[in-house]
Amino acid sequence: MFRPKYPDSPTPPPAHTHAPTSPAPVQRSSLSVSLDHKAVAAVLVGGVVLTALLAAIAVTAVSVAIAAVVLRSLLREHHRR
Repeated sequence: MFRPKYPDSPTPPPAHTHAPTSPAPVQRSSLSVSLDHKAVAAVLVGGVVLTALLAAIAVTAVSVAIAAVVLRSLLREHHRR
């Protein structure tokens, strides 16, 4: 039931009958990119600095949110008395 069914006599693929009149020229683009080691180092240092900055902003935001929740609960208890 779950076995694939193969054809009894497979038909061969059609043959390629015509030959190209002129072969297309092969164009190879030689892209030479020169990387300066100072530029690569600057990009890496910039990425590390930006990542650290975003992490610091995220930690600060979480800390402010926790402080706000704690202050809100303290003020709520103060108003109930």
